[in-house]
Amino acid sequence: MTDDLVPFPSRTYALLLLLLLVARGMDFLSTWIATPNMVLEGNPIAKRLGWRWGVPVNLALCFGFAFWETPAIVISTTSFLVAARNFQYAWLMRTLGEYAYREWHIERIQETSATLYLVCLFGQTVLTAVVGLAILYFTGLEGNPEVFAIGLGIVAYAMAVTFYTLLGTWRLRRATLLWARQKQRERTVDPAASPERPELPPPVYSAEDLEV
Repeated sequence: MTDDLVPFPSRTYALLLLLLLVARGMDFLSTWIATPNMVLEGNPIAKRLGWRWGVPVNLALCFGFAFWETPAIVISTTSFLVAARNFQYAWLMRTLGEYAYREWHIERIQETSATLYLVCLFGQTVLTAVVGLAILYFTGLEGNPEVFAIGLGIVAYAMAVTFYTLLGTWRLRRATLLWARQKQRERTVDPAASPERPELPPPVYSAEDLEV
């Protein structure tokens, strides 16, 4: 692979810029369909930037990374895969509503054992990473640099899904534990206040705990 800068303006730069714009645009579109208010956005940086700053920042990144072929292809591959993952459940998120879907998802996580959840998560991400690693292995550093970059993008996607999903789950379980301890203290002080059925923690505890 070469680390030489792609000249501007050139046909290669224009193609890489177009690829980045389409890939990042699909990521933004899928996110907007799934969670227009970014309630379900799992990336804390993107959530903090919001739509107002996220669009110009990503445009600047697209124009900048178009100067380097390998990073541009890696980012584009990862973005396409993230967008595809978003579109998989975007219809359900939009139909139920962001808050309703979030609470439904929280209930399912709370009903699932941590072992089963982690096995399924790693089953998804490790198998995805295997495809990327196979591309890296059979292509090699001396092979097709574009295909090698695609393999890197697949591996990067698998790592990103693992990281942000684990981060969101850890936040959710920590918040739920803190909430349960608080409710237990309240019941100890006033046993009559104990509810007949378990309650879910308030939305503020899980606002950033679903990865999109």
